[in-house]
Amino acid sequence: MIRHATTEDAAACATLYAPYVTDTVVSFETEPPDTAEMARRIAGAHAWLVLEDHGRVAGYAYATRFAARAAYRWSCETSIYLEQGRRRTGAGRALYEALLERLRERGLCRAFAGMTLPNDASAGLHRALGFEPAGVYRRVGWKHGAWRDVAWVQKDLHATDGCTSGPSELT
Repeated sequence: MIRHATTEDAAACATLYAPYVTDTVVSFETEPPDTAEMARRIAGAHAWLVLEDHGRVAGYAYATRFAARAAYRWSCETSIYLEQGRRRTGAGRALYEALLERLRERGLCRAFAGMTLPNDASAGLHRALGFEPAGVYRRVGWKHGAWRDVAWVQKDLHATDGCTSGPSELT
């Protein structure tokens, strides 16, 4: 089941996310956020959805501001995290599709996502969902003893024409 997250989901999201921080280069954070920080992030997101499996959070996807300046208000940055063992089950695609639909409903025009390279699973998911390459930041982050590249992809949620009447509540 996919549903909107609440701050009550913060502990479960923090637990799911922690191994991505400590054990991989997928996240550039170096310390896992605690429950209070995760609750703050959930509350501040454009949209945050969770995948629930038998009453527990098995994944989440969210969108935040792309950048702080007002001209960027029609764009957002998206992310998705699944518990270990959920890759290639369709769960990530279903969760991301639900997020993208919610963003369209909110009037956002463009979604961007960054992924540490290499990351074949994330690249494949984004490609399957219609994201297109936007560029690569070379050697932009240092984690686990090496410089890491980040590839950026983007997806049009709405045609640009007429999009400027969109997310005025997000400014």
